[in-house]
Amino acid sequence: MTAQPDFAVLRITYVPDRLCVELKSLKLYLWSFRNEGHFHEAVTNLILNDLVRVLAPRRMRIEGDFAVRGGIKTVVVAEHALKEAPLP
Repeated sequence: MTAQPDFAVLRITYVPDRLCVELKSLKLYLWSFRNEGHFHEAVTNLILNDLVRVLAPRRMRIEGDFAVRGGIKTVVVAEHALKEAPLP
């Protein structure tokens, strides 16, 4: 937790069930992390858990492609799938 800024590209793919997320709502939710300190793995899983809890999708995959820090590139993938809708 160095308080240095972090940058990432988040790729969110999902198969909705009854609900889908509005893009502006998703943007505002993601901006809520702007001034918080999180580890890459933790924030990726937190976003997945929050979206699964609210949307109850058939399946969802979040890929956090984080910028190089200290010479290390980090890509974190978190997935959720209902038993009857496994991810390929």
